[in-house]
Amino acid sequence: MTATLYFIAGLVLLTLAGDALVRGAVAIAVRLHVPTIIIGLTIVSMGTSAPELFVALQAALGGAPFLAVGNAIGSNIANSLIVLGLPALIAPIYLLEPGTRRSVIFMFAVSLAVFALATDGAISSFDGMLLLLLFAIYLAYGYVLAQTARRDARQQFLKDNPPPSLPLLKPVIMLVFGFVGLALGARLTVDGALLLAEALGIGQTVVGTTIVALGTTLPEISATLAAAFRRQAGVAVGNIIGSNIFNILGILGITALVAPLPVDPRLLSFDLWVMLGAAATLLPMAFLRRPIGRWVGSLLSLSYLAYLFLAFAG
Repeated sequence: MTATLYFIAGLVLLTLAGDALVRGAVAIAVRLHVPTIIIGLTIVSMGTSAPELFVALQAALGGAPFLAVGNAIGSNIANSLIVLGLPALIAPIYLLEPGTRRSVIFMFAVSLAVFALATDGAISSFDGMLLLLLFAIYLAYGYVLAQTARRDARQQFLKDNPPPSLPLLKPVIMLVFGFVGLALGARLTVDGALLLAEALGIGQTVVGTTIVALGTTLPEISATLAAAFRRQAGVAVGNIIGSNIFNILGILGITALVAPLPVDPRLLSFDLWVMLGAAATLLPMAFLRRPIGRWVGSLLSLSYLAYLFLAFAG
């Protein structure tokens, strides 16, 4: 009971803090006239992935490295399947925003890169530096894309996205609450997850790739569903792609610098392959430029349920 309460309280705090962080960051970004796809690829994706970052750091520093790695990998699986699948059940998702193809290719490439780095059984501090270098390249690319998009579509963007009426102080307060809440929520979530793993007799990796990953993915699900209801496909798709990239490069990179991360053999034989397959599904969608409709959304969602079943059955 204590483990469950800790875990639920942590997830609630992570969700509230993550939402505050995203809302504050987006409000400030819109004031600066940043295009929607860039908001999704960078600000929203990094903000909604903040729970994974805080959980990974807390887990690594708390002597639970398998949970840290499993959370990042499991979150990517959830993003590519259930986070993309559920909004498609509400409204078709079109991968037509500028830079989407290149971002999907980059996401798949970094997925391959982390798989290669993990084959020796650990993600070392040196590996972490390599991942963060790639992350810096990704941020630089996002900046260039933002500048180009701003120059080409500034007037249309201002027409579709008027500056918010909120005073600047309110978004700043949201940012502060977001970071503080994420830190406290991560502590409760990790403590609860470790207690749950012990009570249920399952390993840290399984807990990280399933229960914790799904819990920390709630902000992504919430943000993407909200974007789908508002027909903001750029934010929805950018959030998924950007979160996957940030989970691999930012979260694993930063955490590996703090504490080298051993890789559970289970990840190499099962979960990392699922992550690659899930990432690969976005490639034809981006290049064919066909809308992701209800049938595809249903298939993606059912695939995630099948993954959860196999994860616990194994």
